[in-house]
Amino acid sequence: MKSTLMRTPVLCLSLLALAACGNGKEQGPPQMPPPTVGVIQVRPQSTPLTKDLVGRLSAYRSADVRARVSGLLLKRVYTEGSEVKQGQLMFQIDPAPYKAALDAALANLASAKATYANAHVVAERDRTLVPKGYISRAQLDSDEATERSSAAAVKQAEANVQTARVNLSYTNITSPIDGHAGEQQVTEGAVVGASTADSGSSSTLLTTVDQLDPLYVNFTLGAADLDTLRHAAASGSVQLAAQDKTTVQIIMPGGGKYDHVGTLDFSDTTVNPTTGAINLRAVVPNPQRRLLPGMYVTLTANMGDRNNVFLVPQPAILRDTTGAYAMVVGADGKVVRKDVEATTSTGNDWIVTSGLSAGDQVIVSGLQQVKAGAPAKATPYQPNQAAAGGQPPAGKQ
Repeated sequence: MKSTLMRTPVLCLSLLALAACGNGKEQGPPQMPPPTVGVIQVRPQSTPLTKDLVGRLSAYRSADVRARVSGLLLKRVYTEGSEVKQGQLMFQIDPAPYKAALDAALANLASAKATYANAHVVAERDRTLVPKGYISRAQLDSDEATERSSAAAVKQAEANVQTARVNLSYTNITSPIDGHAGEQQVTEGAVVGASTADSGSSSTLLTTVDQLDPLYVNFTLGAADLDTLRHAAASGSVQLAAQDKTTVQIIMPGGGKYDHVGTLDFSDTTVNPTTGAINLRAVVPNPQRRLLPGMYVTLTANMGDRNNVFLVPQPAILRDTTGAYAMVVGADGKVVRKDVEATTSTGNDWIVTSGLSAGDQVIVSGLQQVKAGAPAKATPYQPNQAAAGGQPPAGKQ
């Protein structure tokens, strides 16, 4: 009887142990909770239509200062590299030969006027004598012809005087425009020459004056790119700006933006057969003279607006052999891969033109923890969250 009582607790303990083991097999291992990811809810919007290009700066106006008469260059009056005003004296050619030519022309004019005065007196006298029959009509005709020839000689002499005055004024060479004067090309004491139609020689270049405020920036746009833009404009996906509303932002060599924005002022109507591109030109203010003609610069042309696009942080867009894609948390809480088109960016965002829908919850942070078809817990993305958007999620190697 005593041994029976002792075996009863042992049997109960064995039964309890077996029951515990049976319950463990039915429950299985504990389930892991779905990963928490940071998402943004995308909405279609409009964003500036920009294009990064390379351009070259040129002077707004550039004038060659050349000799307009031949002679000995006496002196340079301006300071090289300084700002000059229109009409400011820059060089002086020896005026002595041209002063002498003017004096000779004035003397010829005086002689012509004297000859005309005598011819006029004779003609006037004959006109009073013909009615009285004192001289013949033929004599009057001859004297009046002499009077007309003398009057014409006076006009010619006056023109010669004017030409001599102009040539004498050309010995003082002035700036044709306001601008920045360049280096002197010919030194004092040199003989300079003017262009002549007979010899075909060109006049001597003395210096150049460039207007530096504003400046032109010349650049090109591929004909294929322009056709794509116009096709997109016809479909309504983009809205191209008018020429005077198209702006240009120059990027300085250090990477910073230039202080002033330029405006497109010229668009060619023909395609360059060598480059297959269209020439464009913009005007850029340059009050501080930070920009100089001849510089190559990178620029961003704002050509209008993109309609119905999505701005997605760059870490959210991944790429593999099939192209760009984003991971989205669906309405059922599961992750879905969506292939997108994202070829351009603005700031820290990719511009997605297709592949997403309004209201999609795009995963930005926690991408390394998710895979397509698996659940994920979506939370609003915070920019300071640690994101692993540069790595493809599991199963997407």
